[in-house]
Amino acid sequence: MSKPRSPFLDYLVYLVVRFFVCALQTLSVSTACRLASGLAWLVHRIDRRHRKVADDNLRHAFAGALTDAQRERLILNTYRHFCRLLIEIVHLPRKLHLHNWRRYVKLNHGRQLVSCLLADRPLLIVTGHFGNWELAGYTLGLLGFKSYAVARPLDNPYLDDFLHRFRERTGQTILAKKGDFHQMRHILSEGGVLATLADQDAGQRGLFVNFFGRPASTHKAIALMAMENRVPILLVLVRNAGEPLRYDVVSEELILPEEYDGQVDAVSAITQRFTQALEGGIRTAPEQYFWLHRRWKHQQPPPRKARRRHGEGETRRGGEMQASA
Repeated sequence: MSKPRSPFLDYLVYLVVRFFVCALQTLSVSTACRLASGLAWLVHRIDRRHRKVADDNLRHAFAGALTDAQRERLILNTYRHFCRLLIEIVHLPRKLHLHNWRRYVKLNHGRQLVSCLLADRPLLIVTGHFGNWELAGYTLGLLGFKSYAVARPLDNPYLDDFLHRFRERTGQTILAKKGDFHQMRHILSEGGVLATLADQDAGQRGLFVNFFGRPASTHKAIALMAMENRVPILLVLVRNAGEPLRYDVVSEELILPEEYDGQVDAVSAITQRFTQALEGGIRTAPEQYFWLHRRWKHQQPPPRKARRRHGEGETRRGGEMQASA
């Protein structure tokens, strides 16, 4: 049972965050990004737990391809990217507008993205914890495209409301990760656009697909909704172009559900396909991926027959031990 939260402490944290946001908004983007670089160095030094998670993830993902020094440098650059990302999100509402969006956002394969958005059928936009995933929905709303995004509410209700207002500032609607599944299906049945992250651990009951050469528990709901509602899946990544607030929006993969009609393992095949496409995008700029989260938290259980044989072996060995005793 989780410990009850203190409304007073939650509100105090909210006030501190709001003060921090206001202070950052008084700085220029370049000055704030230099501050972010120093903050990243500090957090990298003291955040031992997440640093170890990132190192373990990279050891598996790039087995034998990176030296210890290269992994350490990549982890530090990951901290730098996400500290700068926070700075950019703080400045985004004041910098990005309808009349200047081309200065900050470049649409790669834009024709495919726009065609999918204007098509007379629903659309599932899939992305990951890469680049600036918040920018995609924000920009779509700015350009007049109505979309819905799935997100887990923050534990602090005041901070959650604050982030909620930012995300819905340009017309995007946020749906709770848990509890809004029927609404998601209704949106797709009405031809709407639904966006979600596809690289979160789905627990022991998730669908295990290959991600950087390692089985990763992945939510199967994306593929199920695509097959049930005949919804195309478009993998979109928002990759930083090397300067603050400069991003390339890349349509990496378009998956049509009709391509899998009659295929017994359609859900698994679709899930593996967009996961593989996500991996390909991450490899172009690995420092922009959130290696700090436990993507491989749950491991794939052994096949049932293997578990049964293992159990029988343990029973026999246990019996032999008891007999010899």
